[in-house]
Amino acid sequence: MERAAPILAEGHVAHVGFVEDGQPFVIPLGYQFNPAEPDRLYLHGSPASRALQHVASGAPICITVTLLDGLVYSRTALYHSMNYRSVVCFGRGSRVTDPELQQKVYRGMVSRYFPGRTAGRDYSEPTAEHLEATCLVEVRIEEWSAKQREGGPLGPMDSEPGAGGTCGVVPL
Repeated sequence: MERAAPILAEGHVAHVGFVEDGQPFVIPLGYQFNPAEPDRLYLHGSPASRALQHVASGAPICITVTLLDGLVYSRTALYHSMNYRSVVCFGRGSRVTDPELQQKVYRGMVSRYFPGRTAGRDYSEPTAEHLEATCLVEVRIEEWSAKQREGGPLGPMDSEPGAGGTCGVVPL
């Protein structure tokens, strides 16, 4: 959890995986995660979205968030890589219908994606009609794991200054 929560808090796109009628799907969605409530995250979108309808049904799902930190290049093709941090979550979702919770989640999401924006000054809060026109799903995280790669290239000639070619990291 100590590595997973900060990655989820920093990320912007969740790739949501599920199986429907034997066919696997992976759909990118915006999400809200609050480290103060690390056992859940929220997905939102159109109520007509097949993905959100499936996620809200309580079926098992997988959510992946990846932060790409750099591209690693080596003097040897085999050792090219990427520096990244990622989290894989497994859980089940349910639709949120409480307007108070919806407002709280959307307010948190706006401030997470757009720090400094204030409701009433920079944008108007969702009306009851807007809340009804949007599907908000709470996903209870049952299990998660974090993985990362950091550092420079690890090829056999990358630590030899006189070797041919170039190596390094392109930060992103």
